[in-house]
Amino acid sequence: MQLILHTGAHYTEQDRLIKSLLRNASQFRDRGVMIPSPGTYRKLVRDTLNAMHRAPAGPEAREVLLDVILDDDAAERVILSDPNFFRTAGTAMRQGMLYPDAAARMRNMSEIFPDDEVEIFLAIRNPAALLPVLHSVALEKSDTAFWGGRGPLDVKWSDTLTAIRQAAPDVPITVWCNEDMPLIWSQIIREMAGVEHHEKIIGGFDLLAAIMSKEGMQRFRAYIDNHPGMSEMQKRRVISAFLDKFALEEEIEEELDMPGWTDELVEQMTDIYDEDVEVIQRIPGVTVVAP
Repeated sequence: MQLILHTGAHYTEQDRLIKSLLRNASQFRDRGVMIPSPGTYRKLVRDTLNAMHRAPAGPEAREVLLDVILDDDAAERVILSDPNFFRTAGTAMRQGMLYPDAAARMRNMSEIFPDDEVEIFLAIRNPAALLPVLHSVALEKSDTAFWGGRGPLDVKWSDTLTAIRQAAPDVPITVWCNEDMPLIWSQIIREMAGVEHHEKIIGGFDLLAAIMSKEGMQRFRAYIDNHPGMSEMQKRRVISAFLDKFALEEEIEEELDMPGWTDELVEQMTDIYDEDVEVIQRIPGVTVVAP
């Protein structure tokens, strides 16, 4: 069985993405792809992973989880989504590292599903924009607990992804930047479902509709309808052009409320983030989805 784990990250459209996937649940089910309701498994999976910090899971753990998740349905591919797979937003940043528990939790998932094809799908986000949010919800806000002697320029997603790969080397990871999601939304849905890029899906423009004016979406859909047969790359150029003109500023602009966050620091962090994405592209077993 293929087990697809959409692991967040927090504050990266994770709930909107699973809702778009669920809109396709019926047609995907016909292909052996199951998208269970998150309410059926999130607490159970989290409780199981938390318990494994104290003792290994029993040999029956896989069957117990699948019985609840699938409810006796057969599936070749199962998609689970939970931004708290790597623990909660309150513990997402500790001692200068993003998701320090991710490696151990993915090692545990591999132990529960040793004979299945487990894959991770993860959206990353510019730390310059993400860290102020994580700091605001952190369970421990002290410099020692949050930064651990490191600084904003030291925080890199590649550290987290490398740790996951070392802990679970048989688990491939698909990554994309949250900043690119309006352009690659439909591709992410297809990649997670394992369907071909040309196949029709429902909700391919769900995110676009949330960040573009009503007039802009009407004009965009009319343009798409009047230009059938466009490639994905052509569609992305059209989306970019319409966003330039019709994006809702309140939906795309971010307030970076963090002590000491200057424009210069944000620019430096953004440059490092861009460089880090290039590093991530070179990590074995990691695929980056880009526009």
